[in-house]
Amino acid sequence: MSTRRTVTLAVLTGLALILFVLELRLPNLLPVPGFKLGLANIVTVYAVFRFSPKETALIVTARVLLGAMFSGNPSALIYSAAGAFCCLAGMIALRKILPAERIWLCSVIGAMLHNTGQTAAACAVMRSAAPAVYLPVLLAAGMTAGLFTGLTAQFLVKRAGAGNRNGRFG
Repeated sequence: MSTRRTVTLAVLTGLALILFVLELRLPNLLPVPGFKLGLANIVTVYAVFRFSPKETALIVTARVLLGAMFSGNPSALIYSAAGAFCCLAGMIALRKILPAERIWLCSVIGAMLHNTGQTAAACAVMRSAAPAVYLPVLLAAGMTAGLFTGLTAQFLVKRAGAGNRNGRFG
């Protein structure tokens, strides 16, 4: 990997962390445990469509680990990691089939996968299905937040000229 590419990935990781920390300062929009706007996901969606899966996974891993440290809540690491990697796996798979005009859809589905992964982690940690009661609300809110982050990422990818000639990525 070239120095330029490494620096670009580092800058994107830093940007994702900045968005994550800024989001920590915002008041909760819904009285539902685990709900956030997912502003750092703008960087993830952008990276999915601009970089290799390995490079994107590096950004996500660094953000999850450093985000847990910056938030002062290392116990939340399992929830964040479960959600982030479910989301990432789904978006990497969707990248192969979605045209450039549907990046926002990848983000919406990714947000739903993130919420599902977090809920599954909560159920596993608590050894109870009780956290699943929040899943319908989290999915609905995640779809809305995913649409916003997806449209933002789609704009950024389009501005950067990421699509190839047939409008697909990969």
